[in-house]
Amino acid sequence: MLRKCQDISPTLQSQLPLRQPVAAPGVSHHLDVFITIKPFELSQLELRYPGTIMSYYFTIIGTRDNPLFEHEFGTSKAGGDGIARFRDEARHMNQFIVHSSLDIVEEVQWGNNGLYLKNIDRFQNNHIHCFITGGNVKFMLLMNPDPSSTTYSTYPAAAPPRQHPSVTARQSTLLANNPGSAQTEEAVRQFMTDVYEAWVKCIMNPFYTVNAPVTSPVFRGRVAGAAKKYL
Repeated sequence: MLRKCQDISPTLQSQLPLRQPVAAPGVSHHLDVFITIKPFELSQLELRYPGTIMSYYFTIIGTRDNPLFEHEFGTSKAGGDGIARFRDEARHMNQFIVHSSLDIVEEVQWGNNGLYLKNIDRFQNNHIHCFITGGNVKFMLLMNPDPSSTTYSTYPAAAPPRQHPSVTARQSTLLANNPGSAQTEEAVRQFMTDVYEAWVKCIMNPFYTVNAPVTSPVFRGRVAGAAKKYL
């Protein structure tokens, strides 16, 4: 049975040619035979809450403002599949946005006694969180609740359309709808803390060179594990 279009967001509707006419073999006169096309799988979270799939870009910045590690992932909560859904143009824009926030990090870090600086910056619907180590290495996490609608063409972003109160209420527990909430801050803090523990073990390796890119599959696996656990 075909899924009703109203259950899917308008952005996804344009990408879902649910039925396609094909010619029936052996029939001379015109006949439309419809087959169901399934271009890609949608997670339960996408179907229930269109436009609320959080995508993350995590990077580690060295003391020379050079990237040491990068990792993209999506939300694993509420049925999420853990896959980032950034648009193609976001691949390089994410790096630019994060590096543009480093000036703010330098301002905020002197007024904060903790390692986790929380949400330090925002560009359109991208939210940037920062964790700074004792060695002045920065863990930067960019989160975007709706990558498909981010155009990177204007700043600040236009206000989002109003939703029905019932929709807002049932979505209120999703991290994707609360990038600045206390719940999200705590989840990001726990993620950063786990990554920090893995980072300390990584740099204690006698074969690791300071400010060199981290290529260890073990470290990447621990980052991915922390992301799946908390985000």
